[in-house]
Amino acid sequence: MEADAALEVLCRAYWYPLYAYVRRSGHAPADAQDLTQAFFARLLEKSWLSNALPERGRFRGFLLMALKRFLAKEWRKENSLKRGGGLGYVPLDTTETESRYAVEPSLGPDEIFERCWALTLLDRGFAALAVEYSADGRSVEFEKLTPYLSASSQEIDYEATATALGLSPGAARVAVHRLRKRFREVIRHEIAQTVVDEVALAEELRHFVNILRRRA
Repeated sequence: MEADAALEVLCRAYWYPLYAYVRRSGHAPADAQDLTQAFFARLLEKSWLSNALPERGRFRGFLLMALKRFLAKEWRKENSLKRGGGLGYVPLDTTETESRYAVEPSLGPDEIFERCWALTLLDRGFAALAVEYSADGRSVEFEKLTPYLSASSQEIDYEATATALGLSPGAARVAVHRLRKRFREVIRHEIAQTVVDEVALAEELRHFVNILRRRA
């Protein structure tokens, strides 16, 4: 099913927050990688993703709850998840995973999951926007403007930006405004893939903003 395929893509995109949860729950790096991969294998094997469809408005929560249940039921079985463990192997991009995890703040498992989820969402939005600007031949503009995505209006040096891009200060102001507006749209679209209606979308957006505020 196309919907199942889309959900699988989302799972693969957001695997790191789950890995961080497993690590923060006390598992060693190798075990955490095995657990995360086995969890995804079980999701596919048991078609757990189909259970997310009716309530996709809480896809973030669905994944975390499914992982918690998986850890409680599966990891306690002696020798159940040795490497290869019979559950299949789902390749995940684990390059430099531990170096990334090493700089995570001292938060509990649930909090680290929420933080990593929000940052993964930001990364995906940033990457999508970079592709858009590159396709339009505006990579240099994107590079010069991206520092202003999270800056306050008082922190934006429109004169310097205008000089760097060969624009008037007014045009630079418009360029920054358009980038920030488009970034919000991209983030909204990314979240919309995990929700079922506008009410859930608004709630997830508020939750996302609150997580970032706690991080600031």
